[in-house]
Amino acid sequence: MSVVLSITNIGIRFATNDATAPPPAVDGVTIQVNRGEIFGIVGESGSGKSTLANAVMGLLPANAAVTGSIRVNGREVVGLSEDELRRIRGAEVSMIFQDASASLDPTWPVGDQIAETVRAHRTISRRDAKARAIELMTEVGISDAASRYGSVPHRFSGGMRQRIVIAAALANNPGLLIADEPTTALDVTIQAQVLQLIDRLRREHGTTVVLITHDLGVVSQVCDRVAVMHGGRLLEVASTRDLFARPSHPYTRALLAANPAGAPRRSRLPVIPAEWSVESLQQSERLRTGQLPPVEEATHD
Repeated sequence: MSVVLSITNIGIRFATNDATAPPPAVDGVTIQVNRGEIFGIVGESGSGKSTLANAVMGLLPANAAVTGSIRVNGREVVGLSEDELRRIRGAEVSMIFQDASASLDPTWPVGDQIAETVRAHRTISRRDAKARAIELMTEVGISDAASRYGSVPHRFSGGMRQRIVIAAALANNPGLLIADEPTTALDVTIQAQVLQLIDRLRREHGTTVVLITHDLGVVSQVCDRVAVMHGGRLLEVASTRDLFARPSHPYTRALLAANPAGAPRRSRLPVIPAEWSVESLQQSERLRTGQLPPVEEATHD
């Protein structure tokens, strides 16, 4: 099985004006994603998930310092120029951001936004780009796509806007699709539809998907393998089945136990202490080696 995305010992720090340097946002992460799988990256807010994804896309701010290696289809991404990164983005790897509204120009017809993505990487006429955009809109489940081609984003529901963003991300058939919290702002029904769409696109097109989320329920539905992150570190990688049945790291066990899904009302849920999310480098090492403090409890209403 070929490797589409290889991340090796990646470290990411952000320069600040403070005298004391903050801990790294990502610290020594190594991950391999195989062709055709849906690979989940899960962790609470601030664990480094999105920072890692932005590093793959070359979208980190200027004050970010990256060490280690990121290879997409065997090509090193770290250190590429902006022009070189533009040629890769959209063609080899695309990203679905969590806020569809922020990803779309509010004044520009959605069809034109998709068509422009097509033309950015292909020598193609405007007419053919429009036809491709309509085809993509239809494929992601937007009914009567031809007549809605000229509609601006606010005329669509949140779920439909997310479908448009997915259509744009798939415009040039990238081999790797990074979905960063693609269902966060959606209700559970639309969330399920979007997840089914991503899974269908994977099966029909062979697209490799990296799904970033804090939602363990989403992971259990669609992911083949899962990486658990906390404090910028990778704690464990396992198949989805093994992660839920036999989590190896204490933090993963605490994370699973803190999920209210299926818990009786008024039952006591474990609470992961706040200090686990603002650790020093020494505490991060304790996480890595599995030396964690006892988990507190809270009442589930």
